[in-house]
Amino acid sequence: PQPQPGELLIAVRASGVNRPDVLQRKGHYPPPPGASDLPGLEVAGTVAGGSEADLAAAGLRIGDRVCALLAGGGYAERCTAPVAQCLPVPAGLSDIEAACLPETYFTVWQNVFHIARLQPGETLLVQGGASGIGTTAIQLAKARGASVIVTAGSDDKTAACLRLGADHAINYRTQDFVAEVQRITEGRGADVVLDMVGGDYIGRELECMASDGRLALIAVQGGTKSSIDAGLVLRKRLAIVGSTLRPRSLDYKARLARELREQIWPLLEAGHVRPVVHQVFDAAQAAAAHALM
Repeated sequence: PQPQPGELLIAVRASGVNRPDVLQRKGHYPPPPGASDLPGLEVAGTVAGGSEADLAAAGLRIGDRVCALLAGGGYAERCTAPVAQCLPVPAGLSDIEAACLPETYFTVWQNVFHIARLQPGETLLVQGGASGIGTTAIQLAKARGASVIVTAGSDDKTAACLRLGADHAINYRTQDFVAEVQRITEGRGADVVLDMVGGDYIGRELECMASDGRLALIAVQGGTKSSIDAGLVLRKRLAIVGSTLRPRSLDYKARLARELREQIWPLLEAGHVRPVVHQVFDAAQAAAAHALM
């Protein structure tokens, strides 16, 4: 591809795999108008092209290592990305680790901190703590002074979440997460819930949220329909917000990128947070990666 004004060409060294790639493969998540129809929402590599003005605006040069958030096209040897969504690879991270950053870190930063406004001293409940989003949310929330409760589907996964820094981990297959959150918080509830499940979970999550709590819904793996107690929303002054990142404007994503570089990249370089790599595949094995996910 040829970079347009405001874009950089990247020689891809590693591409991240995300659930939206699987959904796109199944025909359920089409790329936005004008985006590449190749999968891949995040990459790491080296700058291979771009105008002098765009390079200067980003403080980058040809050959610099970058990671980037894309609207598509990451499963390729070359891709283009808006210059504002290209970030330097944090010192000390490999290309494979850096390719894990954009989609999950942009998503968690947007939903947990930008939209749901998690504050130091508050409690975050993460559904699916062992996922890419979950492992990122655990580390960022702890680094910024919050308490973290997670749910996961096995004892091995809950143990892994605890090792990452979660304060409490609930096996949702053997425990009632509503009762457990209430017990852990001594009846106060969680201030922010990060939900990738949707469906019936939403009504249950409202029951274990604190007054003035915020529920950030980012996926609906459990279905799009839910029954809720609207009176509970009124009495507790709860907020339910939903968001998808892929179709948001370039200006919006550029703002998130600036905030990440200023506030989160130093944590990565200091080793306080780190992406968790479960498995690495050759590019030709993309189908196997999707099957594993």
